[in-house]
Amino acid sequence: MRLFLLTALTMAAFAANSVLNRWGVGRGYIGAVEFACIRLVAGALVLAMLVLWQRGGLAWPGVTGRLAGVLGLSVYLVGFSLAYLGLDAGTGALVLFGMVQVTMFAGAFVTGEAVPARRWAGAGLALGGLALIAAPAEAGLPPGPLLLMALAGMGWGFYSLAGRGATDPLAATAWNFLLSVPLVLPLAVGLGFDRPDATGIALAVVSGAVTSGMGYALWYVILPTLGAARAGVAQLSVPILAALGGAVLLTEVPGLRFWAAAVLVLGGVAWASLPYRSLTRR
Repeated sequence: MRLFLLTALTMAAFAANSVLNRWGVGRGYIGAVEFACIRLVAGALVLAMLVLWQRGGLAWPGVTGRLAGVLGLSVYLVGFSLAYLGLDAGTGALVLFGMVQVTMFAGAFVTGEAVPARRWAGAGLALGGLALIAAPAEAGLPPGPLLLMALAGMGWGFYSLAGRGATDPLAATAWNFLLSVPLVLPLAVGLGFDRPDATGIALAVVSGAVTSGMGYALWYVILPTLGAARAGVAQLSVPILAALGGAVLLTEVPGLRFWAAAVLVLGGVAWASLPYRSLTRR
């Protein structure tokens, strides 16, 4: 139950990133590239300060998974921001976490992790719910942004798989953010900057320092116990949580189709993720 609650908290942080991005970029408070840069730098600074405070120094956590973590995080951040120039937030979230699902299940096979039939069935049920949400938006989607979001999903999948070997999750997350800065900022500078307003900056800072930095550190803590397959399935709940956040904060109230899909997605995630004994206990 503790693992289930920590996973739910982490998924809520991931969903908050989509809501914050939609709030800032969608309403014109900040550009997509600027949001990504401020988010990354804020996360790097806060995580570095936390490691310095808790450990007394920013010790190198080791090379295991470091390259995959840094590259995966960088690809995710850049692809995520640029894709939202042509996709709405809901469609983007569906493409992102659908690709994460594929990447992490592939990782489970490559690493020899056992994937029981119940977990496959839960994943199928959840994917059916996502397809129900995505159905009205299937036609006319721009291929460029779709490809960018698919690459972002692959990046996040690799980042998550790399995190399973972290012996110090907080330090590993801090170093991933710090080492991603020199990769992302030059690209962002080359694409050009627009001056954001105070609201846009605040939303990007919260996304970087809290829902990204803290959320990703917690993600690295629970990944070794969660496993690649269950981690991939659990993240399918993020688009639903993001839509709920949009309804509350942005007055985007979902319709009947959304609630039907929510039952499928969250039911599938619970079926695939909860221990078997908790489902059969009388």
